[in-house]
Amino acid sequence: MENKRTLLTTQKLLALLSLALLILFFSIMNPAFRSVDNAAAILLATCVNGILALGVTFVIITGGIDLSLGTVMTFAAVMGGVAITRWNVPVLFGVLFGIITGGFCGFISGVSISKLKLPPFIATMGMMMMTKGLSIFITGAVPIYFNKFPIYNAIALGSIIGISKLYNAILIYAVICFIAWVFLSKTIVGRYCYAIGSNEEAVRLSGVKVTNWKILIYSICGAFAGMAGIVMTSRLTSVQPGLGSGYELEAIAAAVIGGTSLSGGEGGIQGTIIGAFIMSVLTNGLRILSVKQELQSVVIGFVLMLAVYLDIVRRDRAARAV
Repeated sequence: MENKRTLLTTQKLLALLSLALLILFFSIMNPAFRSVDNAAAILLATCVNGILALGVTFVIITGGIDLSLGTVMTFAAVMGGVAITRWNVPVLFGVLFGIITGGFCGFISGVSISKLKLPPFIATMGMMMMTKGLSIFITGAVPIYFNKFPIYNAIALGSIIGISKLYNAILIYAVICFIAWVFLSKTIVGRYCYAIGSNEEAVRLSGVKVTNWKILIYSICGAFAGMAGIVMTSRLTSVQPGLGSGYELEAIAAAVIGGTSLSGGEGGIQGTIIGAFIMSVLTNGLRILSVKQELQSVVIGFVLMLAVYLDIVRRDRAARAV
């Protein structure tokens, strides 16, 4: 067990070193990367992907996966936007409605996996397709704009503490990171995440209702996607109904890079935060260097494959160390 913890700590340190090397590399290649404006842009980009990554960390630790994160994020933002712009509800209630929508989508995925016994891959892929279609159907493929609701726009781009470039979205992300850390490391939810991912059958035989806990964990993941949707659309000042696909892969990659094992039972919030920054710095750095969009996808795809490979290597070493 001690050797296993040592390997996980080493993985986090390697991720942190990789982040430092990426920052150093892009700073040398283009001085514009070091600007305050670019640093703020990286932080803002990390807020969305980072929140998604925090949510999926819970699911992956249980040995599951959620491929619907990106489209659930968009669908939650669409429903929040519809509530605010069409139903004329107060902005706060619209935001809460969007988050609840994301949580409900996660609930449906959890029920499909726990009660109907669908594989997580299939259940969440089905949710991905449904939420993508619903977002386009409800909006008529027309964006929802928040130009008349400056309070909504201030959720991400405002600065409640009055410091330039220290946007509300960054503070929101910091608070959500802390909440996720508390849930995973200090509460019974986190303990059952690790227990289910390590040996689900043993947990079930001990009398724990694993199905109910899985439903809760997928609901939490969906709620995180809803929060990410609110932050993203507040930053863009609009909801683009076709947006969302692909975000789930970057979120999963961030979690895995940070040491969360795809086989379940291992991972942590600190590592996921580092992984999210790695993905944001990499994407931003490639854009700063004017790398073509299609080649950016190639690089990110390679990073995802490398992260999974390193996860396999780490698990093999941990197995030999036991």
